[in-house]
Amino acid sequence: MSSIPKTIVESSLLPPVPDAEPFATAIATAARQGLSYSDTANILSAIGHPFDISLLSLAQMEQLAAEIRRCLVSTVSRTGGHLAPSLGVVELTLAMLSVFNPGRDKIIWDVGHQAYAYKLLTGRADSFHSLRQLGGISGFPSRAESPFDHFGVGHSSTSVSAALGMAKARDLAGEDHHVVSVIGDGSLTGGLAYEGLNQAGATARRFIVILNDNAMSISKNVGALSLFMSRNLSSRWVRRIKREVEAFLTSIPGIGDDLMEIARRSKHSFKNFFTPGILFEALRFNYIGAVDGHNLEELQKTLRLAATLDRPVLIHVLTCKGKGYPPAEKNPVLFHGVGSFEPETGSQRPSVQGPVSYTEAFSQTICDLAERDSRVIAITAAMPEGTGLTDFARRFPDRFVDVGICEQHAVTYAAGLATQGYRPFVAVYSTFLQRSYDQIVHDVCLQKLPVTFCIDRAGLVGEDGATHQGAFDLAYLRHIPHMTLLAPKDEVELARGLATALAHDGPFALRYPRGLAFGSDLPEAPQPLPFGRAEPLMQGDSGLAVIALGSRALPALYAARQVAELGLGRATVLNARWVKPLPEQDLREIRAGHSRLLILEEASLAGGFSSAVLEFYSDAGLMDGLRIRRLGLPDCFVEHGPVKELRRRLGLDTDSIRDAIMEMLSQAG
Repeated sequence: MSSIPKTIVESSLLPPVPDAEPFATAIATAARQGLSYSDTANILSAIGHPFDISLLSLAQMEQLAAEIRRCLVSTVSRTGGHLAPSLGVVELTLAMLSVFNPGRDKIIWDVGHQAYAYKLLTGRADSFHSLRQLGGISGFPSRAESPFDHFGVGHSSTSVSAALGMAKARDLAGEDHHVVSVIGDGSLTGGLAYEGLNQAGATARRFIVILNDNAMSISKNVGALSLFMSRNLSSRWVRRIKREVEAFLTSIPGIGDDLMEIARRSKHSFKNFFTPGILFEALRFNYIGAVDGHNLEELQKTLRLAATLDRPVLIHVLTCKGKGYPPAEKNPVLFHGVGSFEPETGSQRPSVQGPVSYTEAFSQTICDLAERDSRVIAITAAMPEGTGLTDFARRFPDRFVDVGICEQHAVTYAAGLATQGYRPFVAVYSTFLQRSYDQIVHDVCLQKLPVTFCIDRAGLVGEDGATHQGAFDLAYLRHIPHMTLLAPKDEVELARGLATALAHDGPFALRYPRGLAFGSDLPEAPQPLPFGRAEPLMQGDSGLAVIALGSRALPALYAARQVAELGLGRATVLNARWVKPLPEQDLREIRAGHSRLLILEEASLAGGFSSAVLEFYSDAGLMDGLRIRRLGLPDCFVEHGPVKELRRRLGLDTDSIRDAIMEMLSQAG
């Protein structure tokens, strides 16, 4: 039996650890019959526990790798997800699971984009079809999902620090298991990774870091570190020179072997001179690399060697993002996070024709603004495609900056530009902007600098789940002095909001959701919005007012119209637009004629827009006789699933808003 702890074996999420005997017997029987195991059974379906992988031969593991890739392509073609990163680490995953015991040893993935093969091999093959689906398994490692997921992730550069903490806990407890951090070269651009590496080297704690180097994060990596690594390890001439010098040294009669041994041990060896080993050795890591990340035998030997070393080790593994699936190898950016596609060809399944997305509306408008104003600079943190800045980068290369996965640096970098008269626009997902809170406070707002935060994916994002839902931006931005905060109702207001930001002399943030907008034509020359004023959408006579923010404004209008058409009463509908400053004059006018309010936002109710409205009414002494209902995101981390279904469950779709209006209209008073 395996040495995996009984508590993990008995987890309801996983099958029990099988006896090694039946699995090995099946393989031996097939061999006696002149068959490979794959001729008699599908290896992936026969894996009852990750323990089984150590029983496979190299040939069988290679067959298993092919089966895993077929499964990944088949599943992700239906569910969407992070395909290319996971295809690139199939052999690395198999090697780790054949050398380490994931029930005892701690394997920590960074970001988790590349963890699909790991999920398949750690008890989730039967449920893998539900990947990223409502009620199904997460697209990221999750401690709540499996005891083999030792740390929950979804944002980058965290694995080294988390794993080092686990190594410290291991040593305090007097235990001897291994702790392994798997981090990509893209994540290694983040400062948090170096904070962890710095401490790890200083403490000299037994600890393994595997650097998965595919020269990509989501898009192609940027920055000096990426250039250093790719220049020194991917160039054929480096390896050729190294081989030729080694051959020369060993050929010297009598002393060649001794010279070669001296060269291997020297701090100025070829490993240090030609590779990033000099960087990691300076951080007091034992550097091993570069290792072919698709050579199972080489990977196993390297991991076994690392497991014998009693100090921090960094293994540099070279992989191909999208490996084994030609469409993903050819276009790893597209297949990094892909929607449904035809698995045979890799072609995207046609989507229903409709309006532009909010991201596309942002892209068009920011380019138009830059055309007219040379002060406009666009900044992204490794996501030019996701944030809609690829066209800007093509048209204005000198005014486009990709800083890598460094949100904190992006904000302070923008602040520096703003001090010199430029107008930087930082395009970032809501969930990632959280990482730069301190810089927003001290480097931008404290100095009243005109930096604009273009917050994409605000609100519900769907299948990426809790780590990516944009729930908290209103709550963590609206209380910062000097911040101006806008939530446009549609693509036209988004365009006008960007023009407003450009005209505003101070910090500015505007949030907009993922997905398609409402189909309105974008203005050719957007004009700034009335500062701090809301927009009346419908005048009612029932004593009920619906105050809606951002993407919930038009659904609120549609819902109120449906109720009016049913003859159940006519509600007033107000598009609030502004979170800071609040549209106080409009809110006073609403209060004067209404005793019931329904407040809507696709953001956290705790500290969000509706909280701001309640604070205003309370401070202004306008709460007496006022009945209020709030709809928004509850005080929990919202699970993964289709946005449409999540909105229905949370009461934020048009039908739910209609029902809430009818319920409030039916109440007396």
